[in-house]
Amino acid sequence: MTNTIADIEEADVILVTGTNTTENHPVLSTFIKRAVTRRGAKLIAVDPRRIKLTGFADLWLRQNIGTDVAWINGMMHVIIKEDIYDHDFVEKRTENFEALKKTVETYTPAHVETITGIAAADIEAAARMYATAGVASICYCMGITQHTSGTDNVKSLANLAMLCGHMGKRGGGVNPLRGQNNVQGACDFGGLPNVFSAYQPVASEDARKKMEAAWDISGLSDKPGLTVTQMIPKAHAGELKALYIIGENPLVSDPDLNHAEASLGHLDFMVVQDIFLTETARTADVVLPSRCFAEKDGTFSNTERRVQRIREAVQPPGEARYDWEITCAIASRMGYAMGYDNTEAIFEELRTVTPSYAGISYERIEKTGLHWPCPTPEHPGTPILHGEQFTRGKGMFHAIDYRVPAEETDNEYPLYLTTGRVLYQYHTGTMTMKTDGLNERAPESFVEIAPTDASNLGLEDGALATIASRRGEIHARIQVSAKAVPGTVFIPFHYAKAAANRLTNAALDPVSGIPEYKVCAVRLSKAA
Repeated sequence: MTNTIADIEEADVILVTGTNTTENHPVLSTFIKRAVTRRGAKLIAVDPRRIKLTGFADLWLRQNIGTDVAWINGMMHVIIKEDIYDHDFVEKRTENFEALKKTVETYTPAHVETITGIAAADIEAAARMYATAGVASICYCMGITQHTSGTDNVKSLANLAMLCGHMGKRGGGVNPLRGQNNVQGACDFGGLPNVFSAYQPVASEDARKKMEAAWDISGLSDKPGLTVTQMIPKAHAGELKALYIIGENPLVSDPDLNHAEASLGHLDFMVVQDIFLTETARTADVVLPSRCFAEKDGTFSNTERRVQRIREAVQPPGEARYDWEITCAIASRMGYAMGYDNTEAIFEELRTVTPSYAGISYERIEKTGLHWPCPTPEHPGTPILHGEQFTRGKGMFHAIDYRVPAEETDNEYPLYLTTGRVLYQYHTGTMTMKTDGLNERAPESFVEIAPTDASNLGLEDGALATIASRRGEIHARIQVSAKAVPGTVFIPFHYAKAAANRLTNAALDPVSGIPEYKVCAVRLSKAA
C-alpha cells in the first residue's frame, strides 16, 4: 500500500475494485464502512457481484469481468475531456501524459458501455466524483491482479491516481490489499525468483557483490529462478526433477488443477514443509513439520508495509521446528554451513543488505511497528509513499489499451466463471476447515448464479449441479443469489472436494506470471 490502513478513513472518496473486502479483509473493511457512515466519505464500488460493500456505495459500477482497463480508461477520458484533472501534479510530477491522453481519447463513455456493461452516465459520475474529491483512495485486490491483463489493470489504476493528484498525501494513494498476512514481508526479503531482498535484481552486479560479501561466498548466479507457474509445466515436461514446497497447497490452489496434479506426479522427488498434512503433503516423498504463526518468534510485514514483531505464544507440537531451522539444517547438509542463534540474528543480517529495512531493529519495533522504507536508525519510517517524488523520479503514465480475457464464452461454454473467497474459510482451508464452528457456517462448495440464469438452465436453489470447463468438471450445490450478475457464476476456491481450480485457466499475465483465476468459460447442468 502507498498509504496506511488508517488513512482510508481520511479519504473524501474511496474507489474499491477487485476486492470483496468485507469477506476477504473484514477488519480493513470496517475502516471503509466507518469512513462512509461516520465521516460522509463517498464510496465507488466496482464489482460484478453485489458484494456487501455495494450497500454502502454511492455508486456501484457492475462491470463485465475482465474489462477493468476499459472502465478505467473511460473514467480518465471524462476527466481529461472535462479538464478536471490535476494540472499541477501532472506537469511537475509525471511524464508521458500526451501518450495517455491519446490512448484514452477513443474510450468515450458510450464506447466503454459496450465493452463493460456499465452505463455511460455512471462512468461519467464516477469520474467526476473521483477527480473532484479533496483526496481519494483506491483499494484493490486479486480481482484486479488475477487476469492475463493484471499488470495492465494495476498500471491503469496508478494512471488514474496520478492524473488526479491523489498520491503522496494522507487519505489518498493506490492500495493493494494483500491476500495473506506476511506476503508483503516474503516479497520484501527476496521470496521472488528474480530479486534479492528489497527487490534488488539478481541481474545487478552490485547487488550480487553485496550479497556475496554478506554471505562470504562467490559466484552468485545472475540468472533469475523460476516462478511457480513456470515450475509446473517444466515438471510436466520432465525438465524439473524435484520440488520443495513450503507453506503452499498447490493441489487446491493452482489453476488447471488436473494438469497440476499430473505435473507433480512426474517429479522424481517432492518435499512439503507445512503445519498440517495438506492435499499436497499427502502426495509428497518427505514431509517436514514446521511451526505455525502462534508458535514463532520473528517479524511480519503487513499490507501497509508495517514491520511488526511476533512472539511465540504456545509451544509447538511434536517435532515441529522453525522454518529457518529446517532451512539451515538442509543447507548445512548440502555443504554450506548456515546457522543462527535466533530470529533476531537473522533480521540483523537481513537489514544490513536490505536498504528499505536498514533502520529497523527488534529494539525499535518492540512495542510499535515501523513502515518501510526506513533507511537509518534515526528515520521515523515512511507511512505514506511518494510524498515528494516517485522512486524513479517522475511518475510514468502508461498508455494501455483494453484486451479481452484469454478465454471467452461460446455456445458450448456459455457462462463466465469467477472465483474468490468466503468469510468463514481461508485459502485452501488448511487451518479453517479443522474448525467445527467455521465448517458449520460454510461446510461445502457452491456455485452462485443469477436467478435468470438458474431459471433458463432449469436449476433450483440447493440442487447439485455439474460445472464443466475445457479443463475439467466438478459438482457443487446451486446457490441462486441476487449477488450474481447474469452470465457469470461464482465459486469459492477453498474446497478440495469441489476444487474450483479444476476449471480455471492457467493462462498467464505476460509480465507478472499470475494466472487468470478470475475469468474462464464454463457450462452448468443438473448433476446426474
